[in-house]
Amino acid sequence: MAFEIQELPDVIRVIVLLNLSKGAKIKKTALKSRVDRVCANYACIEMNELDKALKEMSTEGLITEKDDLVQLTAQGQRLGKEWESLLLKKEPIMEIVAGLVDGSITSLVVILSAFISSLTGTRTLLGDPRTLIFAALLTLSAVTITGFSSFLLGGITADLADIMTLQNLMNYSLSDIPDKKERDKSLLLVQKLFTLLDKQIHRSNLYGATISGITTFVAGSIPIATYLVLPPVYNLAVSLLEVVIISGVFLARYRSKKTRVNWKVTLAETIAIVIIATVVSLLLGSI
Repeated sequence: MAFEIQELPDVIRVIVLLNLSKGAKIKKTALKSRVDRVCANYACIEMNELDKALKEMSTEGLITEKDDLVQLTAQGQRLGKEWESLLLKKEPIMEIVAGLVDGSITSLVVILSAFISSLTGTRTLLGDPRTLIFAALLTLSAVTITGFSSFLLGGITADLADIMTLQNLMNYSLSDIPDKKERDKSLLLVQKLFTLLDKQIHRSNLYGATISGITTFVAGSIPIATYLVLPPVYNLAVSLLEVVIISGVFLARYRSKKTRVNWKVTLAETIAIVIIATVVSLLLGSI
């Protein structure tokens, strides 16, 4: 099955996939209204043009039609989710990965610094529990806020740049349509669609940045809280075990699943990155 944006039905198919990606059934007239809503309630396509696009999608096994109701098939839902991920960045993959890494490294640095401080008998710094709590909250808050702002501002900038590139590529393909009326409709529909997507991208990035911040704080606070609550010796062992579970199991498994890379390779990369970052942070902190 080929899926290229070269004709008006191709643009309509993208809008249909985005609107029906949740698997809901909808009448053709309601679906037509949703397409018109993309054009700010201006009827930029005719009903027969929608029927043509739906017929092609039915032939390709993307939708089912029964009693004037349209619904995506399992294959159509998968394709719709891919378009959602491409256009709206709805799955915060990088945000969760960064949150788990930042939280794990932060907690590891705080725990090891406190342990080293207790061994050397330094009660004025991280050897003091109150100072440790303050330092942990301050460090975690700083890392969380930095990650949140980076993903929010950087994500919006990067996603808008990607969207503009994709829109330019679509416009380039659609500009070859021989029929001027169909070409103008296609270009107008793409323009209106991406105008709508620009607004949704800001909400999507706010959601992703929030997920990153929460993940960072939770992944970092759990081992630190364990270290503070449990008695000596046990606190170090259990908190380090939690860091290993968070970074070595959850993070490695998540990355392996999303990147479709063997989990052993992902685990080795994750461990190496966490160790290097932790050692460098400890060395910088001792200067």
